[in-house]
Amino acid sequence: MRLLFKIGAALVAALVLYNLWIFGHVLYWRTNNPSASAFMNEQLARLQEENPDAELHHKWVPYQRISPNLKRAIIAAEDAKFVDHEGFDWDGIESAFEKNLKRGKIVAGGSTISQQLAKNLFLSGHKTPWRKLEEAIITVMLEAVMDKRRIFEIYLNVIEWGNGVFGAEAASRYYYRTAASNLSASQAARLAAMVPNPRYYDEHRGARGLARKAHIIQRRLSYAELP
Repeated sequence: MRLLFKIGAALVAALVLYNLWIFGHVLYWRTNNPSASAFMNEQLARLQEENPDAELHHKWVPYQRISPNLKRAIIAAEDAKFVDHEGFDWDGIESAFEKNLKRGKIVAGGSTISQQLAKNLFLSGHKTPWRKLEEAIITVMLEAVMDKRRIFEIYLNVIEWGNGVFGAEAASRYYYRTAASNLSASQAARLAAMVPNPRYYDEHRGARGLARKAHIIQRRLSYAELP
């Protein structure tokens, strides 16, 4: 019994230390830019298994050098209530649960921008109950330490936009050969439409439904509220 208690205490201590390590990074990134994310490192390792010389396409740009069109498109597509919620969109989660239950499989996620950033910065791509719990803990940390603008700035600079393509600047140059600051409304809407499955859309740019989804997002741009 004492052995089990010691093992349990050790596991709790390890969990606390791990989350303190994460919280330290969140505090640091409040004013400093992350050079990479856990998901970026994971994808780089995957690419280098096929080509040891592979590198990621990624370049950090400050918030003010990203087109408002792209900012509005991402919010319209991914998290319409971003500026209002505190990390979790409970209505969106309930709606996603009902859609998944009706279809009998996962077709909607309901994750907010803050939740997606928590996952991308620190966690693996494997879906487990533990990862969802840790994602929620990190989301609370992000929302407590950073303002919405900073959360969104980091998000726009680290999310995946293609096979080895990360961040708004790299995506803009990769797909349109222009800076992120110059993206038009239609270009921004198309990039936003790619976010849920970027590697697939990178390889299937004429995929059925992509143009339709981009058109819907473009119509919603004026309703998106920016931080």
